[in-house]
Amino acid sequence: MCLYVITTLTGCSDDESGTAPIHNPLANPADGPPAGNPGASYVIPNAATPEDVSSPDHKVGNGTPESCTGQVVVDAIAKGGKIVFDCGSEPITITLPETAKIFNDANDEVVIDGGGLVTLSGGGVRRILYMNTCDQDLHWTTSHCQDQDHPRLTVQNITFADGNSVADTEYSGGGAIWARGGRLKIVNCRFFNNICASTGPDVGGGAIRVFDQFQDQPVYVVNSTFGGAEGYGNSGSNGGAISSIGISWTIINSLFSHNTAVGNGGNPAEAGTPGGGSGGAIYNDGNQMTLSIFGSLIEQNEVNAYGAAIFFVTNNHTGNIVIDESTIRNNKGGSWYPVYPDISMHSDTDISVSNSEIID
Repeated sequence: MCLYVITTLTGCSDDESGTAPIHNPLANPADGPPAGNPGASYVIPNAATPEDVSSPDHKVGNGTPESCTGQVVVDAIAKGGKIVFDCGSEPITITLPETAKIFNDANDEVVIDGGGLVTLSGGGVRRILYMNTCDQDLHWTTSHCQDQDHPRLTVQNITFADGNSVADTEYSGGGAIWARGGRLKIVNCRFFNNICASTGPDVGGGAIRVFDQFQDQPVYVVNSTFGGAEGYGNSGSNGGAISSIGISWTIINSLFSHNTAVGNGGNPAEAGTPGGGSGGAIYNDGNQMTLSIFGSLIEQNEVNAYGAAIFFVTNNHTGNIVIDESTIRNNKGGSWYPVYPDISMHSDTDISVSNSEIID
């Protein structure tokens, strides 16, 4: 067993104007593991806090579970704006009849707030949510589609379950959410049993797959859970939970467990293999990017190739990793750990670890 306990003190590395930990309505749910890393209290940057939905643009439902159909959800999301749910006082699972799509010209701001009671389901047969600023079918708004500031999508206080993007070969990966362009923020969310393609050298994100963000700003993941217990994990060829190309992530007070990267052969694929199997929880590939993990727990994820917890490769050796007040432990499989167990990266990758525990 290799145990690394690092206690070097550092300042707030992401936003000095942060706030105290935010209210999490999914902290003690009755329908599955809670959202977030229990007991974590890392300071939340202002940019990563929930959006105000006190004056919503659209309300799904009229107070009864029967009024909250999947088609109503799909139609509301297509209109954009701030979307809330009124489906009664008990947890509800809404299975979508088709993938909900974010249209690029509907509204610059799109907020989907489940109020801590709503689960959106792909029914095990389809992806749940799709945003792509470079997809002309979603109303192409600029020739600089890979670097535009909208739509700015926030999903908060909601669960995504049983998403499946295996059949989507054009925009592969992201069983629950596939996002490109604009901005993406995830606050107080849970991701259970989402899957994407099981093989391939550069496909992944059982729960989430992300490309291009406006001005290379990070994707925030706050107080959220990917898996959380046996039987709830997400799965894909690479990045059992999340996968991206050229994207920075800031992950705060979150939990990744029981996710699996089930491909084999790595990237590029070894001869005679289909490729994949890297990044049990997180698969981060590209060039200049930062993976920041604060107040989070990554445990009991599994791979066949590299990076039992994290796979992080910057092709031009310019990216960096920052880990503070976090624990990485008891992840399974993989190899190529030049500095820390469970983290596959180039030996010259700039990595800063403080107040954290990394256990093989």
